[in-house]
Amino acid sequence: DLAKDQLTHAAFSKNLNSKFCIHLGNEKEMDIELSEISEHMISDRQERFSVFFRGPLDSFVPQGTYRFEHEKMGTFDLFIVPVGKSILGFLYEGVFNNLRHSS
Repeated sequence: DLAKDQLTHAAFSKNLNSKFCIHLGNEKEMDIELSEISEHMISDRQERFSVFFRGPLDSFVPQGTYRFEHEKMGTFDLFIVPVGKSILGFLYEGVFNNLRHSS
């Protein structure tokens, strides 16, 4: 599993528009695409960004923590929330709000 500090804005940016497999439980899984990454906001105390995934219209995923797999980023757990729907599919957001280590 990836350490939380490896789930960075840069790591997701390198994998924009690529497929992630999300495990939905009961051996069900679904491919979703990393479709957008928010601005990377950094202050003295924290860094914040959001990632947005687009999933198919025929499978709705309720908010919750899911196991993600990606060919380059590996395996990690992420809490996602459905935030929209279009003709392209459902849109899900994962938010990162990490405290920065003071030096």
